[in-house]
Amino acid sequence: MKQRRVVVTGLGALTPIGNNLQDYWEGLKKGVSGAAPITHFDASKFKTQFACEVKNFNVNDFIDRKEARRLDKFSQYAMVASDEALVDSKLDIESLDKDRVGVIWGAGIGGLETFQQEVTNFANGDGTPKFNPFFIPKMIADIAPGLISIKYGFRGPNFTTVSACASSANAMIDALNYIRLGYADVIVSGGSEAAVTGAGIGGFNAMHALSTRNDSPETASRPFDADRDGFVLGEGAGALILEEYEHAKARGAKIYAELAGGGLSADAHHMTAPHPEGLGAKNVMINCLRDSGVSIDEVDAINMHGTSTPLGDVAESKAIVDVFGEHAYKLNINSTKSMTGHLLGAAGAIEAIASILPLVEGIIPPTINNQTRDEKIDSKLNLTLNKAQNRDVRIAMSNTFGFGGHNACVLFKKIEE
Repeated sequence: MKQRRVVVTGLGALTPIGNNLQDYWEGLKKGVSGAAPITHFDASKFKTQFACEVKNFNVNDFIDRKEARRLDKFSQYAMVASDEALVDSKLDIESLDKDRVGVIWGAGIGGLETFQQEVTNFANGDGTPKFNPFFIPKMIADIAPGLISIKYGFRGPNFTTVSACASSANAMIDALNYIRLGYADVIVSGGSEAAVTGAGIGGFNAMHALSTRNDSPETASRPFDADRDGFVLGEGAGALILEEYEHAKARGAKIYAELAGGGLSADAHHMTAPHPEGLGAKNVMINCLRDSGVSIDEVDAINMHGTSTPLGDVAESKAIVDVFGEHAYKLNINSTKSMTGHLLGAAGAIEAIASILPLVEGIIPPTINNQTRDEKIDSKLNLTLNKAQNRDVRIAMSNTFGFGGHNACVLFKKIEE
């Protein structure tokens, strides 16, 4: 049986550098930093006092006030981004066979703010359990796709993938395969996260994972720089409408790109540190290329996981050279986390968007904040430093890795008839 092709027909974004798709893309091209002092809570006693927060966002501009109170911020973000993607897709929702429309979403943590608030309220009380009846439904990581499906009546496959920072890339790969196998025609996929809370910052600080560059937040996320000191926590959501090609073609849909394949692997090495030789990263890219039917010399660009951590950037760049050989030096490589920070479970989704739009516009967003290139990273790699570069991009990959050694890679192609 011929394998069904899967294309991207709608996009939505709510990020630290833009609250919609167009603003996000403009921020990426201009090299805008989303890092700033934390406003969500008093962070004055924390080692890290800044993050990449979503800015100027009023949920009541999008969701009814009563309904919004029943949703954790990560679900609010998911609803807003998925709504934008569905509008962008121009799907006639009422005419769809809703049994064949699904929602597969990624979240690494879920309702952290809700969990923190409820436990704190209990701890500060008189010991009598007085939990909000919406505590569990607000907190659980699977609630976002459930809410999206309830709003639109989508009755197809519906679940959340949880693989730490690889979660939304995993969601896209699952969606790809459900459509390929004929279980759905359209799937809303992506991811959301809202972990800029006391628990989130404090927990990552305890691991020594976050940058503590409090005197210069806007330059703190600096992948590949010799002076990087950790990642910058971000929040937000990205959504993609994935659709079977013939289904999209029959309705005259605008097609951004083809999701040609995905790869998965495990480091099987350490709870939080990457394999020092980039073994898992190497395997996931090989698996993605094999699944896509693409040779190494056809790839033009890679959006690296590139978190700005001392170990991760080196291991991943080594893996790229190991996989691509001499062709690695012809690639445009970048890390858009230098601008957005690290959105954890939503990273794969917003970085997929940052990989798709170069196929459309021929512009590679930069890796900003690079002042002194790390000597441990191959000097011949084009890391698209500090300034966007023009390039005719036909094939782009995006890497996303998570604590626990979870690795996911997706590959997008310019659509070909």
